[in-house]
Amino acid sequence: MKQKNLKELNSFRRISLITTVAVYFLILVGGIVRSTGAGMGCPDWPKCFGNWVPPTHVDELPADYEDLYVAKRVEKNNRFIAMLESLGFSTLAEDIRHDESILEKQPFNATKTWIEYVNRLVGVMIGIFIILTFVRSIRIRKIDPVIPLLSFAALVLVVFQGWLGSIVVSTNLLQWMISLHMVVALILVCLLLYIYFRARKISHPADKKEYIPSAGKYKWFMAVALILMLVQIVLGIQVREEIDRVATAFGHLFREKWIGELGLAFIIHRSYSLVLLLLHLVFGYMVYKNAGPDSSLYKNSLALIFLILTVILSGAMMAYFAIPAFIQPLHLLLGSLIIGVQFLIWLELGHYEKFDENHSVI
Repeated sequence: MKQKNLKELNSFRRISLITTVAVYFLILVGGIVRSTGAGMGCPDWPKCFGNWVPPTHVDELPADYEDLYVAKRVEKNNRFIAMLESLGFSTLAEDIRHDESILEKQPFNATKTWIEYVNRLVGVMIGIFIILTFVRSIRIRKIDPVIPLLSFAALVLVVFQGWLGSIVVSTNLLQWMISLHMVVALILVCLLLYIYFRARKISHPADKKEYIPSAGKYKWFMAVALILMLVQIVLGIQVREEIDRVATAFGHLFREKWIGELGLAFIIHRSYSLVLLLLHLVFGYMVYKNAGPDSSLYKNSLALIFLILTVILSGAMMAYFAIPAFIQPLHLLLGSLIIGVQFLIWLELGHYEKFDENHSVI
């Protein structure tokens, strides 16, 4: 590869990696927003209380501001409901139309407002990074024409995620909308990781020294583990929704009683984590026996096991220490990191699957 092309490729890799890290940071900030109950700190979108810089005191708002922003949300929801009906989701549209929680007034709270405002600023930063990633990808289109297409897809996904965020606000934090918002964030992370991985492997082709016997078998193993982890994420989202319901019922007080009010989803989520740990321990042992302790795959497997142990520990801390608010976003971030590492290992295994029995590239 020409030195100029290699320089352009390495530059693109750096910006794509920074963008991926930034998205993970946004997931952490989003977790802080949820754990502090600041999701409706700004009752409108994209502005905050009608301004690009939010107020610091309730006196800066009109006397009827609560009714004003409820009316704006209803107006936006009516457009969203009409769109759902046009797409054939009539039942879902009716559920939203008759959801009285959407009409709840949101009193001004300066702390929550600024927490949500910072979350939105980070979201804008992500948008800038995504645009930059796409622009830089155009410069390497002759090296790999697929990367610009993937980068454009990431840009479209971010725009969709921004719109989805506005619907989360207009529906007053409707639980399934929050869940969908999180799932789209994970899809974006995996897309960015694939873009980075693809660019990296162009400049660093498969190395025979890193050959992994039966890479295809391990790839399928990790694919199953990835799917099972996604199921765990969905269970975690359900538990999070249940915690929100219980917290509201208790007026966000008496946190020590919340765990006892959770249902079956929590019990399954808690026990299921041990199944995932056992599965990855088996995977790590298999890699150790076949690829050796010095292989990058084994090191990545150890990192994955460490992350799973850490997320189990954070879950235990929430269960036994009255769900500390600072642990909740960390728990969410760790779960998201596990998905990312699993996906990277899966991609790596697919890369080395290209070796034939004679260790030569097909």
